[in-house]
Amino acid sequence: MVIIWNDLACGDREAAAVLVALNSVFQVLAFGLLGWFYLDLLAGYLTRRIGEQRMGRTAYEQKFLPRIGPWALYGLLFTIVILFALQGKTITSQPLDVARIALPLLIYFALMFFGTFALGKAIGLAYERTTTLAFTAAGNNFELAIAVAIATFGVTSGQALAGVVGPLIEVPVLIALVYVALVQRKRFGARQPAPVVRDTGV
Repeated sequence: MVIIWNDLACGDREAAAVLVALNSVFQVLAFGLLGWFYLDLLAGYLTRRIGEQRMGRTAYEQKFLPRIGPWALYGLLFTIVILFALQGKTITSQPLDVARIALPLLIYFALMFFGTFALGKAIGLAYERTTTLAFTAAGNNFELAIAVAIATFGVTSGQALAGVVGPLIEVPVLIALVYVALVQRKRFGARQPAPVVRDTGV
């Protein structure tokens, strides 16, 4: 999502990709123990002992994996739909709880975006890099938060509710911040060409 907001605001796509990659590496390291347990110990056992041995490594990687790859996206969409279905009544019947979740998120988005944007401009970064840093700082990984909340506290927990409300707040707020960034783009002005020094022979 950060790359999408960055593209809409005409930020630096390459810098955004690097920052997202670094963020992902940090997450992998931070959740390394759970990742090892689920992906290596359980899933790794299934893929190595059952998949590769029965099908062969080439057939497994070239035929089987491409077929099951899209199911990760389907699973994410299914999870989101189920979460909204399970938490829909809570969201509509407890608006104050939703507001208590939304208010800190709004403050976080505002502080991170405008603070980073002001810092980037103050140190002389170009608009593209400043925008990329601002959206990377303001963007959140609610998919990971939802997964951790469900696994730890349960699908109907208050923590899962916070994970569901998060994207509801994030999407419209960051779309609005895209327009804010585009308006600020004019204040950066066009880059001035470097002065040409001519040799007069004097």
